Amino acid sequence: MEWFAAPDYWLSRLVFQRALAAVYLVAFLAAVLQFRALIGSGGILPVPEYLRRVPWRESPTLFRLHYSDRFFAACAWAGVLLAAALVAGAADQLPLWTAMLMWAALWALYLSIVNVGQTWYAFGWESLLLEAGFLAVFLGNERTAPPVLVLWLLRWVLFRVEFGAGLIKLRGDLCWRKLTCLDFHHETQPMPGPLSWFFHHLPKPLHRVEVAANHVTQLLVPVLLFTPQPVAGAAAGLMILTQLWLVLSGNFAWLNWLTIVLAVSVVDFSPWVTAPALPASPLWYEVLVIAVTALLLVLSYRPARNLFSRRQAMNRTYDPLHLVNAYGAFGSISRVRQEIVVEGTDEPVVHRGTVWRAYEFKGKPGDPRRLPRQFAPYHLRLDWMMWFAALSPAYAYSWFDPFVERLLTGDPATLRLLRRNPFPEAPPTYVRARVYRYRFTTWRELRETHAWWHRTLVREFRPPMALAFRESR
Repeated sequence: MEWFAAPDYWLSRLVFQRALAAVYLVAFLAAVLQFRALIGSGGILPVPEYLRRVPWRESPTLFRLHYSDRFFAACAWAGVLLAAALVAGAADQLPLWTAMLMWAALWALYLSIVNVGQTWYAFGWESLLLEAGFLAVFLGNERTAPPVLVLWLLRWVLFRVEFGAGLIKLRGDLCWRKLTCLDFHHETQPMPGPLSWFFHHLPKPLHRVEVAANHVTQLLVPVLLFTPQPVAGAAAGLMILTQLWLVLSGNFAWLNWLTIVLAVSVVDFSPWVTAPALPASPLWYEVLVIAVTALLLVLSYRPARNLFSRRQAMNRTYDPLHLVNAYGAFGSISRVRQEIVVEGTDEPVVHRGTVWRAYEFKGKPGDPRRLPRQFAPYHLRLDWMMWFAALSPAYAYSWFDPFVERLLTGDPATLRLLRRNPFPEAPPTYVRARVYRYRFTTWRELRETHAWWHRTLVREFRPPMALAFRESR
């Protein structure tokens, strides 16, 4: 079938697959380094307890067959190694079916992690990685030309990511329609980056231009993805530029990078690079791709309907395999930044003069004199959830007290998630948490105090808690 193949997109496929494998590599590495504290057998939200509560149909995972921390670590490390091999181009040196199995194994391993990750993995970019990763299975390798159907499905994913985000903004916070959201967003976003302070202090008219450009890129440009080249490629290029702007202004894990990767698959490099001779696609492969395309089009009904619903949902998955999902971001914008500061003391009794020492997190704001760091595309899961907890205690109901308990016991895995442990010799006797209002300092305040943040106490989040606080309440 001549219509099936798009040989001009061979370089687009190569860049897309290598870059997607790099995102997988970061995701699996984050799992390796963080899982014991978050979802391990002795973690804050243990996997074995979760599997006992949730039926198989709602959460298919390899860990239904067996779970131990060693087995989880082995799966995560296998993902790291497999992703590294794909980054290096191993799939292009193997038969087509073998390359497909490699991509399928990578997808299945990460699906198994996401489906037991609970609140720590309840982010839209997890589903986006799985959806893109599933399509990569059927994109082929150098033994065949890229299939047209899969390339169109990748555009459909990119369209939902951008258009969904644009619609949720127009339907959500009034500041998006008034073009004023960026007066607040750079300061109140979940995890600012090293340039966020400077973005926040850009002139307000430029903030209006940013928001207007964002609306154009997310509401008008995505439609052009389905037009002929070079218009579709130019639309993808505008999306890439917008995403790079977001990379510079904050830390959104791999969301921006994965969106860039999807946009690359739309670009036609044939005017600049001559495609090599590629073998014809085998019949079994063509039949399989057509069948998968038909399945995904059927599953696309609910995400498509969601786009045009007055009650549009953000970052929602419609099946436990995360095959076709709804996306969106920042339908509402916080005007004030609140941060939870966790502190401990080693004094035996709490009194008015008690000296409290703060735990410092790796990414989220703490010490006002510390410039925010760049971590994306790496995802600091605990830091992100601390931002949500500051918005409402309901976000922290299931995990915050277990987190405090592990600080009180000096749990090594939990302490490795933090930048600084103020009690290196022995665990504290009490831990408390308080909410502060944070705002970026002005240029003058920065010169005088050398602090990037100014903070004021708002309220108590958790009173001083000792190791036996659960029984004492």
